[in-house]
Amino acid sequence: MSFDRSRLPDPRTYYEGQGLALSKGKKWVTTSCVFHGGSDSMRINLDSGAFSCMAGCGASGGDVLGYHRALHQDDFVSACKSLGCWIEDGKTPTKPPRPTPLPARDALEILAFESLLVAGTASSIGEGYQLTEQDKQRLLIACGRIQQIHGTFL
Repeated sequence: MSFDRSRLPDPRTYYEGQGLALSKGKKWVTTSCVFHGGSDSMRINLDSGAFSCMAGCGASGGDVLGYHRALHQDDFVSACKSLGCWIEDGKTPTKPPRPTPLPARDALEILAFESLLVAGTASSIGEGYQLTEQDKQRLLIACGRIQQIHGTFL
């Protein structure tokens, strides 16, 4: 099984097929950003398929595959299959597929919450508060979630 970049759809055809109205242009065009709802903030390169939101929502990628993954929250293989650029060669994959990545915005919200919980707990311990068994379990969950997000974005 392998990825064949040459089988990615033509960028103009793909983006228009996603319902985006592209401005006139030869290489770079402007369209709406579906990630934050901006009316004319997304720039798309019609040669490579690269996209970047100029309004600062952080949406960007190097080709239509990156856009498709972000839009549909697909893992790499699923996105390749739906775009027709995944070749089945009969081989069994050597590694299990990675889980669908957590959107960066969601990851930051979780990190903010869990790190505040850890900091508050550390402060309480510093003031002499004895943690209950329930407090200890919640602290371990927070640390585990922080580590899981760290591993996802490595």
